[in-house]
Amino acid sequence: MLAACPKHMEHGPCGGVALDGTCEVAPEPCVFLDRPTVRWDGAPATGDRRPPSSGTVAMRDLLATRQVVVADLAARPLDAASIEESVQVLRGHVDAVLTGDSPRSRVQFPPAYRAMLVQRAGMTTWAGLTSRDRNRVALEAELAALAHVGVAGVHCVTGDHPSTGSRSDATPVFDLDSTRVAALAAVEGHLVSVAEAPASPPVERRAERLLEKQRAGAEFCFVNHAGGVGPVRRFIGEAQDLGVTTGFIPCVPVVIDPQSAELLRSFTSLVLPPGFLDRILGASDPAHEGVAAAVELALGLLALDGVVGVDLSGGSGPGSEVRYCEAFAEIGRALAPALR
Repeated sequence: MLAACPKHMEHGPCGGVALDGTCEVAPEPCVFLDRPTVRWDGAPATGDRRPPSSGTVAMRDLLATRQVVVADLAARPLDAASIEESVQVLRGHVDAVLTGDSPRSRVQFPPAYRAMLVQRAGMTTWAGLTSRDRNRVALEAELAALAHVGVAGVHCVTGDHPSTGSRSDATPVFDLDSTRVAALAAVEGHLVSVAEAPASPPVERRAERLLEKQRAGAEFCFVNHAGGVGPVRRFIGEAQDLGVTTGFIPCVPVVIDPQSAELLRSFTSLVLPPGFLDRILGASDPAHEGVAAAVELALGLLALDGVVGVDLSGGSGPGSEVRYCEAFAEIGRALAPALR
């Protein structure tokens, strides 16, 4: 652990390093930039694992037959009715919803409770789990509860620092970083995914970092917005050359109006394809153009070797959650014939 890291990370750097190399919290350079990649030194992830849940088995079986479409869950925070409403719009059009959070809505229902609400409404959950607000005891409790709920997978991230979002008054926890959380999730029997940010410094060592996460137990990598098909292809190639065997799920930005563009811009280390936002926001029908742009990019990403699916990524403005989910559903329908 580096005491100078605001997130107390051991296996840094996080995905929040700005494009100029500065920390997401302070104007100083990230403390991991001039240090070698930290190697995984924990117990082998293939040790004594709990049996996988029914949701994990079902998702592994599905991924063995074809690519998948995952969508970020756009719903009002702390609103069970909104979650159910959004799920009903998405149901049958995407394979799972990813329940993370955003700087706009830090306070959410606990991961296992959100997962239960989603699955009770009839959809598969790929549950996001961040260590920002939880110590290792709370993380272990959530992982056990998520297994009981039967989620398809657990997406393990360190999380954005509270000072960058809507609850800067909250005390950060960061007891474990994403690599250590991934190891805990693997032992609990979960299908484990992690994130990596190919465009965030140190660009030349991002693939090495993914290899260490794989050694800890990660099976899948959600690839953060990296600028389009070409940069994702390069990152996957670099990772595979190092021995990475994870399946890759690149994020596809979905923008249908100025509000969803604003939220997307709040993502750390965001890199979009050239002209992506201008094309959409300058169109006479931004919603139609946003769906078309997302489908076009997703098809290019799905054609890459190693890509096992895509994540429709982003969020809506307040009151537009259903309309945004309708765009996700439309994209999912358009992609269905191309899944291989």
